Amino acid sequence: MSDARTYPDRPLVGIGVAVLRPGAVLLVRRGTPPALGQWSLPGGAQHLGETAEDAARRELREETGLTVGDLVLAGHVDSIHRDDDGRIRYHYTILDFATLWQGDTPRAGSDVTDVAWAGFEEFDRYALWAEARRIVAAARERLALAGGGGAMR
Repeated sequence: MSDARTYPDRPLVGIGVAVLRPGAVLLVRRGTPPALGQWSLPGGAQHLGETAEDAARRELREETGLTVGDLVLAGHVDSIHRDDDGRIRYHYTILDFATLWQGDTPRAGSDVTDVAWAGFEEFDRYALWAEARRIVAAARERLALAGGGGAMR
């Protein structure tokens, strides 16, 4: 038996948020499949009737307790997971936003078991997915272009 997220008949929209502070990005440890136990950017599924930006703010608040200011679209990722028989078990097209940390203390909320500020040179320690690394680099570049250069070092 499958729910609406497993074995879908079309891709689902996911949302991610790269929250940057000087020298680091905020990561969460996933508490549910498909990435159970893995470190990633905060985020989740967009709800019907919800804008992508509203979904980003909701997911960030639910998973970390943080609220943020301006969001900039950093990029997108196609996350496709197949089962042992080659059938598509999960398929998300993820829209990733970038934002600057506002100073509040993040805490693990729904769907995550831990939060951490990861230095830009520490991604191996967190076994961060190559696509997440790419999005963090794009977020750093986009925010630097938008005038948030202090968080990009």
